[in-house]
Amino acid sequence: MSPAKEKYNTRAKKVDSLVCVGLDSELEKTPEQFKNLERPQFEFNKWIIDQTAEFAAAFKPNIAFYEARGDAGMQDLKMTMEYLQKNYADIFTICDAKRADIGNTNNGYVVSIFDWLGFDAITLHPYLGKEALKPFLDREDKVSIILCRTSNPGAGELQDLKVDGKPVWQVVAEKVNSDWNYNHNCMLVVGATYPKEMAQIRSAVGEITFLVPGIGAQGGDVEATVKAGLNSEKSGIIINSSRGIIFAENPAEEAKKLRDEINKFR
Repeated sequence: MSPAKEKYNTRAKKVDSLVCVGLDSELEKTPEQFKNLERPQFEFNKWIIDQTAEFAAAFKPNIAFYEARGDAGMQDLKMTMEYLQKNYADIFTICDAKRADIGNTNNGYVVSIFDWLGFDAITLHPYLGKEALKPFLDREDKVSIILCRTSNPGAGELQDLKVDGKPVWQVVAEKVNSDWNYNHNCMLVVGATYPKEMAQIRSAVGEITFLVPGIGAQGGDVEATVKAGLNSEKSGIIINSSRGIIFAENPAEEAKKLRDEINKFR
């Protein structure tokens, strides 16, 4: 098993939590006291991390909110990662970047996301195939999280298309399970908004861990998600909430509430 994958499992057991806090720190939505600081996204993230770490198995910044601010945003992301590595080194970190390109371009993404920023995992598009994703898959120390059944309403436009009688999302799940996971370092993105499909994917892939977006603002149901997604270890899911936690009046309370609700159905 990938050391990074083991890191998530160890952390989840330690704090009895399957919660991922999404650090989607859109500057316009951050509280006023952070907006005029020299490093606004970093200071906001630092506050959120300190508030919620007790209940978090993972943190997941979406890189778009940092790239949008250019050098300043990327520096805030770098500082956020350094803060996590120094103060919460046992918490699993995911770069929500949804990268996909040909192999030699992906080599650059591997270095920037895994080595410069220091993330444990990254989200990836499967569309270019195993050959293109090989630079990520070959990193035995890190985790590749492949988009499978995404949470957005329009996901079915392509993901429901049939290939040899199977929807594309099922083909992706089976391909990752049987072929791409040769280093035992793959996970799948499976949205909470599609619990029926989640149960089918769980049946098809066995123990592979799911990153689960769609709880909270997107309307995913916690009970249905947990019952559909748990593996035989009563784990195997990373349930993300971003806006529902970080922009709440009391982020710690919301993170705890989500952890407790998930555990109620485990």
